[in-house]
Amino acid sequence: MPNRRGSARGADETASLRVPVGSKDDINTLAHYYRGEVSRMISWRDRIDRTTNWAIGAVAAMLSISLASPAAHHGVLLFAMMLIFLLLHVEARRYRFFDVFRTRVRLLERNYYSEFFDPRGGPQALEWTAQLGESLRQPRFLLTRREAMARRLMRNYRWIFLILLAAWLLKVTTTAALPAAGEAEFVHSLVEFKANARIGSLPGAAVLTGVLVFYGWLAGLMVRYRKPRGEMAFGEVHF
Repeated sequence: MPNRRGSARGADETASLRVPVGSKDDINTLAHYYRGEVSRMISWRDRIDRTTNWAIGAVAAMLSISLASPAAHHGVLLFAMMLIFLLLHVEARRYRFFDVFRTRVRLLERNYYSEFFDPRGGPQALEWTAQLGESLRQPRFLLTRREAMARRLMRNYRWIFLILLAAWLLKVTTTAALPAAGEAEFVHSLVEFKANARIGSLPGAAVLTGVLVFYGWLAGLMVRYRKPRGEMAFGEVHF
């Protein structure tokens, strides 16, 4: 004879999870859906890592070319900054896709699986199934492109840009190799600094201004979106 008390308790536990799971088929569907969303999340996470690896490889190549000789032109490093900025745009787009699938996975983990293993806490979002259903019906990005760029800057790309800036400053504050000694010297005046920063007919002051504006814009982007929200606001495991 079935245990009615046990069946009632199981029904109460299922209801407390606030998810439409009433049969074995429903549970299998939920498990397979969760596995599929995790797979897509991992796939986009792998693409993000690949873009970061491209950026690191490109910076290493540009630094080796620019710093190999004191006579090498600093324009190589400026080109590297533009290339890394392009890769940052690509990675921000990939991160926005990753954030969509990660949010779906975390909705299930926070509100269903956490309750399954420890029902004492209670779900954090009573309408999480409606949020998940709406995301499936009308998928949309949860982050703006600039916010995604700011997150990737704060996690990885700020260090890459700082390394490029340090290398560029080293190049424009040193003179070309001296014919007699074969060594480089630091500039002794602002005139020499501007002369080193010059690119063709473009004056050094304009180049310096452009670099300062560019890095100021990057810093302002990180400051504007420094406050975490969404999944970044939960715990210490950030991506």
